[in-house]
Amino acid sequence: MRTPPRIAPSILAADFAHLGRDIEAISDHVDLLHVDVMDGHFVPNISLGPPVIASLRGSTDLYLDCHLMISDPLSYLEPIKQAGADGVTVHIEAVPNPNPVAAEARLLALDFGLVVNPPTPISAIEPYVEMASMVVVMSVHPGYGGQSFIADVLPKIEHLREIIDSQALPTDIEVDGGIDLRTVGPAREAGADVFVAGTSVFRADDPVEAVKKLRTILNRE
Repeated sequence: MRTPPRIAPSILAADFAHLGRDIEAISDHVDLLHVDVMDGHFVPNISLGPPVIASLRGSTDLYLDCHLMISDPLSYLEPIKQAGADGVTVHIEAVPNPNPVAAEARLLALDFGLVVNPPTPISAIEPYVEMASMVVVMSVHPGYGGQSFIADVLPKIEHLREIIDSQALPTDIEVDGGIDLRTVGPAREAGADVFVAGTSVFRADDPVEAVKKLRTILNRE
């Protein structure tokens, strides 16, 4: 059974000079926060790490959904957990055999999920879907915010939805990249449960109103 749709603003698009302010403004209207961790190796960009996650944890009770765009996620799990993360998602492209990372996440009481990039087929993660509380389908190429939604990933979401439903798994599908008022409906219709919205929320004139409009569309689907 599918869970209700949830909105996860990506703090990568927030104003880092006023991060606490931006998060507080929307915290009563969203379901979780999406936190992008980049190492400058797996992806060309470098973003925040455990110190910022710890600052976030000290200022919000929202679930911290930490997306690890890094080559060696295993070595980061403990410091990220200590910083206050609730869950981590790792790229199948970085760890083709995710079993050791999943086992360590379980030991640390971290929710564990997998991420698949736009060119990567769902078959790459199919053997591991059962171990994941969430599978993230990237609808942009990872590493930078503000990109346009790649509509070609919609059949991948549909395929993943079929796999999860056929096995009656509790795994959620998260879609990450280019989510806005135009794309959130098709992504939900394809089978997604969690919607990462960065630019369309934090760069909006009224972020709260932007979230409410996304929610209205999702509730119609």
